[in-house]
Amino acid sequence: MTQTDDQNTPPETVVGTVKWFDPVKGFGFVLADGGGDDILLHVNVLRNFGQSSVADGARIELVAHKTDRGVQAVTVVSIAPPKGLAPNLPDIAELDYEAIARSPLVAARIKWFDKAKGFGFANVFGSSEDVFVHIDVLRQSGLSDLAPGEAIAMRVISGKRGRMAAEVRAWETVITTEDSSSPE
Repeated sequence: MTQTDDQNTPPETVVGTVKWFDPVKGFGFVLADGGGDDILLHVNVLRNFGQSSVADGARIELVAHKTDRGVQAVTVVSIAPPKGLAPNLPDIAELDYEAIARSPLVAARIKWFDKAKGFGFANVFGSSEDVFVHIDVLRQSGLSDLAPGEAIAMRVISGKRGRMAAEVRAWETVITTEDSSSPE
């Protein structure tokens, strides 16, 4: 965002990096590539995009405007996961990511997820079997936390200890991406 004397500037598209986001507090901040003030990212703006959290270090494109309370995000345009995250989970570290990308996305709901413990479980629609979800997979997917009952799409693999998520996406972003890329 460029600095001006006007406290209420028209919205501007900004690309930057998530400095931090706390889903419990309901907000976080984005550092714009062009510099300037930190941009407030409220959870409601993120939810309108279809996510309830975003990973620290994720790349984000958003529409923001300057108000008398500072620069605030109005709309999220896109989010890309942080680069260079090396998974700590051996089941994931040894995977062929191109093979994972070719596997189908399946609809699921979060059964529970504990960010402090670093894992949780989801249930694929139509199946009673639990699927393990690790915090490293969330971070690689651009997310930082999941709420019980939250709808997601995920790619599931058979790990050394059972079925586990290899990629997780917010459900609304998958629907939007799939709808916009399908031929009519």
